[in-house]
Amino acid sequence: MSGPQCCENPPSLSSTCGAGSVTEIGGLKAYVTGPSDSKLAILLVSDIHGFEAPKFRELADKTATISGFHVVVPDFFYGDPFNPDKTERLVWLQSHGTDKGFEDAKLVIGALRNKGISTIGAAGFCWGGKVVVELSKSDYIQAAVLLHPSRVTVDDIKEVKAPIAILGAEFDKISPPELLKQFEKVLSTKPEVSGYVKIFPGVPHGWAVRYKDEDETAVKLANEAHQDMLDWFTKYVR
Repeated sequence: MSGPQCCENPPSLSSTCGAGSVTEIGGLKAYVTGPSDSKLAILLVSDIHGFEAPKFRELADKTATISGFHVVVPDFFYGDPFNPDKTERLVWLQSHGTDKGFEDAKLVIGALRNKGISTIGAAGFCWGGKVVVELSKSDYIQAAVLLHPSRVTVDDIKEVKAPIAILGAEFDKISPPELLKQFEKVLSTKPEVSGYVKIFPGVPHGWAVRYKDEDETAVKLANEAHQDMLDWFTKYVR
């Protein structure tokens, strides 16, 4: 379940942040960055704070700049990211389900294929982790990364077909280390699927995109997670 940790250290959203631009893909608004003529794409699926979070767009820009991928960050919430001042978290989740996110993601991927994209990787953060693990059960994507995922189950991991890296936090109440170790055990029984599980010490759920800039250790560990994600995609999205 998504818990209170999902709401800690929320970002100040900005519709104009980032080096990329906002366009429409598969019927959704999306922040896009990186070379438009690339045949390789990365889909980033956000946490409940949505696609206008500055650090999330910074990560998209980093992914495009360092690796040369065409990066797409859709607005799966249709302009209605979670806002604690407007609605209660559980009420918001009822109307912003990951099942709808999964269906929308398939439309975005279809549109990317129609544009000539040949290989697609996807990374999901918290809420987005469930969307990406669903995509990884079929041939929609060629590689997956889950960062502090929410609502992902052992049964989900049993169905994974794409190479998958799972990056978790030591102090995560939503996907605790004990659960991630179960994921790792399942992946060890699937030799046909490349799997990787890493637990980052001393950090809470959400650390990869909601760290505080003044916390040097948090910044370092977030950057380490970003590099792990990039390394995974560089290996399998080609």
